[in-house]
Parts: sequence; C-alpha cells; structure tokens
Amino acid sequence: MFGFVTASFKELTKEQQHRYQTVYCGICRQIRIRTSQTARLGLSYDMAFLALLLMSLYEPEETDGKRACSMHPLRPRPWVDNTFIQYAADMNVALAYYKAQDDWNDDQSLSAKIKTGIFGSNYEQIAQHYPRQCRAISDCIAQIRTLEEENCSNPDLLANSFGTLMGELLVYDEDMWAPTLRRMGMGLGRFIYLADAAVDYRRDLRKKKYNPYVAMGCSEDWSRWEDYLVLAMSRCTEEFEKLPLVQDKALLDNILYSGVWGNFKRKKEEGRDGRE
Repeated sequence: MFGFVTASFKELTKEQQHRYQTVYCGICRQIRIRTSQTARLGLSYDMAFLALLLMSLYEPEETDGKRACSMHPLRPRPWVDNTFIQYAADMNVALAYYKAQDDWNDDQSLSAKIKTGIFGSNYEQIAQHYPRQCRAISDCIAQIRTLEEENCSNPDLLANSFGTLMGELLVYDEDMWAPTLRRMGMGLGRFIYLADAAVDYRRDLRKKKYNPYVAMGCSEDWSRWEDYLVLAMSRCTEEFEKLPLVQDKALLDNILYSGVWGNFKRKKEEGRDGRE
C-alpha cells in the first residue's frame, strides 16, 4: 500500500536530491542499528517523507556522516541522524511487521512468515516506546481486514481507517500541531488507500481478490477515481500549508504536489498493462 509518497526525483535540484538521499540513508542506517541488517529489506522512501516533515516542523539538531554499507559496499553514502530519523526507522519496522502479518494471513507464504519474524523481533520494544502509534497501526489494519472479509462496498470506511493510521504516525507529540497533523494524515492516508485500490482494480478483479471498487459493483472509472484522489490530497495539502515549515519545504512540496501524482500515474499504467 506504500510507494506513493515519494519525490519526483528528476524535478529536484542537486542539493535537494542529496538531502533526500541522506535522509533515506539515515533511516536505513538506524533500522540496522536499532533492529537488524535484514530488517532494512522493508525500507520505504515513504518514511523519508515522514522524517522530512517532522524535521521541518521541529528543526532538531542533526548529526551526519558517510560510510559504506552492505547495500553500497564500494561507495560511502552520506547520512543524517536525529530524533525523527530514528522515529521514522521505528515506524518503518512497525509497518513492515504488520504488512508481513497481513500477507501471511492472505496467502500463508513462506516469504511472509520469514518477514514476520524479521520485523517482529524488535516490534515489542518499538510498541513499548510508541504505544499510541503501534496501537493505531494494529487497530486500523484489523479494521481494514474485517471490512475486507465482509466485502465492504463503501470505500470511505476503509480509506478512513487508513487515514486514521497515517494521522497517528504523523503526530510525534501531543502538542499544538497534533490536530493539524492528524487532519493532514487523514487526507494523505485516504489518498494512499484509494490510489492503491484504483491501480489494483484490474488485478484484483482478475484474481477475485477484495477491492472496494469491485465490491461496490463499480466498473473501471478512472475519471471518478481521480476526483476522489484530488479531494483527498487537497484536504491533506490544506492542512500541510498551515504548518510553519521552512527547512526542506521545497522538497516536501515536490513530494505532495508532484511525486504522489507521478507515482500514481506510473502505477496506473502498470495496472492497465497487467504488470504487478
């Protein structure tokens, strides 16, 4: 369900590309430090957005460095570290754990079982440190699974569950910005869920898997689906613009105003072509 909230890399300046990569590598490095080498297999660029947003809002002190790693053994890669890089690393592992569990429930595959073990080995520690966020992930994914099992024909119910999940992830502290971040996360989460449902429509129809648009008896209707996405993202960006962001604002703008739409277009074409 992830892979939408990433930058349009070709539209970034060299400096922005460097910044984006250092944040991504910083998260990867912290996953290794805080969990394991293999847990980095679940790393998502979407978490770079989470880190950049909170870093821009709170502007924490940063440390940086450069080193080679098992992923890039020949060329040292620069990284940056701070509280929110570490937070994004923990949330990445928590989400990967529940995704692996969900995949295991779906198909009982060996791959899903292995991933559940990889990401689950440190999950309890993460849940103790971030109980609200992890409870939201658990509860919202359970709600979505129940609605799927009921063949729910109302996409809003499932999209709202995922929006609630995203809202809780965007809120690091219960401070003055929490209501705005929750509303922003609701719009972003709705966009992610509905975009994923649209691009998976043909595959889910063919494989007889749950899809909210299939369940509601909807034929392929990209114009209608894209209207839903515009509304969801407009609600997200309306709240985003209320935040006093300066640091990395242009990079965040790229992700929300260009990157998400470029990724949707790419996945849409893949879905139409029958690629998975």
